[in-house]
Amino acid sequence: MNATTASGEVRSRPEAMADVPGACELTLTRAVVQYGDVHEVDMPGGRIQDIGLALVLDGRYAASAEVLDLGSATVKMLDLSTELVALDWAYEPTVEHVQALLRARAAEQEDGRELAPYCLQLALRVLERVGFSALTRPTFLRIGFRDICRDLDLHEGTSVRIRLGDRRLTRAHLDYDTNVLIFRTPSPVPDPELEAGLLAAFPRCEVSRVTRTDGAPDVSYHVRLPLPVDLLEARRALATIRRGLADLLARFEPDRFRTVEETLGTFGARETLARLQVRTPAQRVVPLRAHLESSVPATVH
Repeated sequence: MNATTASGEVRSRPEAMADVPGACELTLTRAVVQYGDVHEVDMPGGRIQDIGLALVLDGRYAASAEVLDLGSATVKMLDLSTELVALDWAYEPTVEHVQALLRARAAEQEDGRELAPYCLQLALRVLERVGFSALTRPTFLRIGFRDICRDLDLHEGTSVRIRLGDRRLTRAHLDYDTNVLIFRTPSPVPDPELEAGLLAAFPRCEVSRVTRTDGAPDVSYHVRLPLPVDLLEARRALATIRRGLADLLARFEPDRFRTVEETLGTFGARETLARLQVRTPAQRVVPLRAHLESSVPATVH
């Protein structure tokens, strides 16, 4: 369709792709952004040190933004030009302070040790400020699942590895967007013992076997949990994940489970989300079906 200007000139409408150039032209310096698999190629679930929430140190060019992960205090280069979730903005003095701490760490000065605790505290303040929503849910779940992995199987990835015997291994990571716990195995065929263990460990969750339709020898198992709508539901879902993974450890690796249990009994379980003061609406929720069923008088025969 042609557009007519006030002077009567007829101008052709630009091509459709010209309307959506697909590149961010904003200066993102000082932004606090979420990032995930779409921004960097990493192991499923990401690295154990990272939380997927970063402060942009230099965002003049979104396609190659220099950011600082607020969990690991590691500097990364991310492409933020196509998918951008900016949760908040830091003050310029905050960015300058972080830069000074980075320089102190590079020079191996005492002040450099303050960087990681300061970054995590900044991340928690941002999450408290913006609150729990569908937008921030992946970050909350990632922080909570990171605690579980550090308690049960601390290694470089945010996942829990479980030996099933006979040189069989499964690795569990959480899809933070869908709240699905994914178990991957190197075996090209279904594993009946793992399937029985998953059904017993997650009795109230939907457990599915997923195979590739293109014939590739890839079998995984998905444990689907409800999408939490607030921080309390998120912590309940993470508690279900923790119990289920602990049950699997007790089932397949009893010696290792006893060691983990003793350690947690001594030092306690990590729960970073318990430190957050996120406001929730004052409301009372009554499941309507259960309420109506309980209010129906019993029939006397």
